[in-house]
Amino acid sequence: MQANGADDPGRDAGTPGGEPLRSNGLLSGAAADGDGLSPGTGTGGSATPAPPGSGSIKKKKRLTQWDEDLVRLIGQHLHGLGLNQTVDLLMQESGCRLEHPAATKFRNHVMEGEWTKAESDLNELKALMRSPSAVVRMRFLLLQQKYLEYLEDGKVLEALQVLRAELTPLKYNTDRIHVLSGYLMCSHAEDLRAKAEWEGKGAASRTKLLDKLQTYLPPSVMLPPRRLHSLLRQAVELQRDRCLYHNTQLDSSLDSVSLLLDHVCSRRQFPCTTQQVLTEHCNEVWFCRFSNDGTKLATGSKDATVIIWQVDPDSHQLRALRTLEGHAYGVSYLAWSPDDTYLVACGPDDCSEVWLWNVQTGVLRTKMSQSHEDSLTSVAWNPDGKRFVTGGQRGQFYQCDLDGNLLDSWEGVRVQCVWCLGDGRTVLASDTHQRIRGYNFEDLTDRNIVQEDHPIMSFTVSKNGRLALLNVATQGVHLWDLQDRTLVRKYQGVTQGFYTIHSCFGGLNEDFIASGSEDHKVYIWHKRSELPIADLSGHTRTVNCVSWNPVYPGLMASASDDGTVRIWGPSPDPQDSEDLGEGCHSMDS
Repeated sequence: MQANGADDPGRDAGTPGGEPLRSNGLLSGAAADGDGLSPGTGTGGSATPAPPGSGSIKKKKRLTQWDEDLVRLIGQHLHGLGLNQTVDLLMQESGCRLEHPAATKFRNHVMEGEWTKAESDLNELKALMRSPSAVVRMRFLLLQQKYLEYLEDGKVLEALQVLRAELTPLKYNTDRIHVLSGYLMCSHAEDLRAKAEWEGKGAASRTKLLDKLQTYLPPSVMLPPRRLHSLLRQAVELQRDRCLYHNTQLDSSLDSVSLLLDHVCSRRQFPCTTQQVLTEHCNEVWFCRFSNDGTKLATGSKDATVIIWQVDPDSHQLRALRTLEGHAYGVSYLAWSPDDTYLVACGPDDCSEVWLWNVQTGVLRTKMSQSHEDSLTSVAWNPDGKRFVTGGQRGQFYQCDLDGNLLDSWEGVRVQCVWCLGDGRTVLASDTHQRIRGYNFEDLTDRNIVQEDHPIMSFTVSKNGRLALLNVATQGVHLWDLQDRTLVRKYQGVTQGFYTIHSCFGGLNEDFIASGSEDHKVYIWHKRSELPIADLSGHTRTVNCVSWNPVYPGLMASASDDGTVRIWGPSPDPQDSEDLGEGCHSMDS
């Protein structure tokens, strides 16, 4: 990468007549008002002639520090585009310099592989560093590159000399030196590049080296690489984070983003519109959950059936795939196995059985029951897909295999809801003491994690296992941090009594939370906002459960006592999608 003074790296680092250079990049007054291009101010080796008739270009006013920084950022970006004459003119007129002349020499020597000169430049840069000890680290990086390039060129003796006489005496990062010494055994260049995870001698590896070296230099001396690009990307990401309705996967680069407009998502692009009403159940629908791969939806009803629905990947319309019948009671809870092959169904309080179905064939694999006095109302899969845990409020807490064989049990735990964490060992269970405890079946230990003041009717856990979403009787929806064991947020709006209502995380990156409610609505919040960003009407009785599709972030399902399942999606009217009247609002507004 070329920089100011790149064509003449050995030129005098000062200004004509010995004029001082300010550390923030401005030339002092006399030099700034000069007619010519001062050394070290542009990107080329000579001044750009002034346009005919324009006269001498002079700095019109003293720039603020903010303006100086902005000019340098713009200059760096233009230089990256190859517009070097434009950069020369910009630096000349503004009186700024892109980087310190010593840094320019250092950059050129590194990119040209002149390691002795680059090491010498470090002595000049040392006085400009905040931490003089950083020179040792920078020298180590330079010598490491020098060593690897010698090895690639087959100059083993020269490489060995660098290792013994230059790297080792630094007494820095001896572990890395041992690793470097092992590269002497590499039989050919390809082997060296593979083992060292190195691009090889040339511009690519030297540019990466410069990026590492720059981190030890103040930005007043050398700007971080692509600094303007980094700032703009951060601004775009911040706008997306503050967008209440952002729910689409976008390219992380700036190529697909307009910098001329603020990021805006319309509420009507959000799953707030009823796409389908599924009426195949003939009684209250107590539960619904999408499969892990997003291709199916399972619904359980008071009519003692489970219906498996197929999701069309293009239209996102659902059609009934098969009905699983034979349950002695209604179906109040469902859990998909990690690979979506099996589905476990539980019933209400009086149900002592757990039904394990093969979803692909519709065949009941096993019906697990330990005692007719049991109450098995909740179930969760171990991440290995070979075990599940189940329990209820009569003091049963079991771990079983796929054939229903009892593997472990925990006596005296009155379970309301269970969840298996990703470590494969810890089972979370809410109990009748208004708490969530963690149970380890391997060493038979347990610990308190969450303590509420009211009954926990249900809970769910985020994919990363960090957050838990609780539906708390008479209180509503609470968000807890399981790692810090702290209450993060209480969400407002939902009506929650003593009915069991199931909420969920959902949307892109699980940025949203949705819950049913006893006032017949579905409520949606952004995870960081206590107030709902949408409340969805359509059901005529209590909404018992909400499930957000894990693959299609614009697809959501809700199950209600009115006997229907509603499928929610974006507005189908393209005019609505373009209407920004109800668009993104900042959380600060």
